[in-house]
Amino acid sequence: MKAIKVIEPFKVEIVDVPNPTIKKDDDVIVRITSGGICGSDIGIWNGTNSLATYPRLIGHEFGGIVTEVGSAVTSVKPGDKVAVDPVVSCGHCYACRIGRHNVCSTLEVMGVHRDGGFAEFVVADEKNIHKFHKDFDESLLGLVEPFTIGVEINNRGQITKGDKVLIMGSGPIGIAAMQVAKRNGADVIMTDLVKERLEKAKSMGADETVLVSEEDLEQRLLDFTDGEGIPVIVDTVCIPSSFEQAVQLACPAGRIVCIGLKNQPSSITMADITKKELTIVGSRLNNNCFDEVIAGFEDGTLHPEQLMTKAYNYKDIMDALNMIKEHPQDVLKLVLKFED
Repeated sequence: MKAIKVIEPFKVEIVDVPNPTIKKDDDVIVRITSGGICGSDIGIWNGTNSLATYPRLIGHEFGGIVTEVGSAVTSVKPGDKVAVDPVVSCGHCYACRIGRHNVCSTLEVMGVHRDGGFAEFVVADEKNIHKFHKDFDESLLGLVEPFTIGVEINNRGQITKGDKVLIMGSGPIGIAAMQVAKRNGADVIMTDLVKERLEKAKSMGADETVLVSEEDLEQRLLDFTDGEGIPVIVDTVCIPSSFEQAVQLACPAGRIVCIGLKNQPSSITMADITKKELTIVGSRLNNNCFDEVIAGFEDGTLHPEQLMTKAYNYKDIMDALNMIKEHPQDVLKLVLKFED
């Protein structure tokens, strides 16, 4: 079968690899129909993803149609449309034992730590396979995963009806988190440096947007909250200064959700956290959020079609990567379609 492999930074090839086979009773083989290109895939391509090793068959946002199942599989059958959770955990460390397998001590992500889903076929454990219950556009099956990040962010931030939420950054994860927050009943204001992204965010459901290069964010937040200050902040910019700004902007008893994986330190004064008794939490990957997202796709409360900027045939992977490199302001999510 054909697969997309990053041989080394800036070297991508369409390679022939063996078709996956059923080796365990709970194995499921999926014919991949679509996959979304993520920032981590770009990082593997350009050599900036410190978690990846080479060569690597990339792709952790993917879905398709079940073709074969192991003898113990009961939740799906051949012909079912599914999305695949790329999170692989041990099941017995402390995090796994308390139901937080997304931060397993030996966590692996398909497409990063092990080979992933940009291939014609993939094999995965039944527990990682999540079924669609209605017929759904095959080109959108791979977009469940980025919305699960949005659900996890909302869960970690305990975002609920009536909350006023600032989402810093209007990229694909910020957009996904915003749509989930809106579905949960929150009011959302979003920031960015790129006007086009803010226009997209507004069209996809954001209540207000702030072009931070030209507007006073602090004043806009006071206006947005009737002078109270912002109680919930999601930082999808993920640089040291954005984390520092979130601590400064949060109102007393506020909540901050961080998703960045950069290892540079931030200059945070502990008094700013203690005096306001802030809750600061990390959010990584997703913790059993796939079924919730699929339900949102099927009932129309989440909109993957709005997140997809353009679809490419998988053989045109370099065209897609160059589109992201050369026109980032125009791209939310590019989708690869696995078809001849």
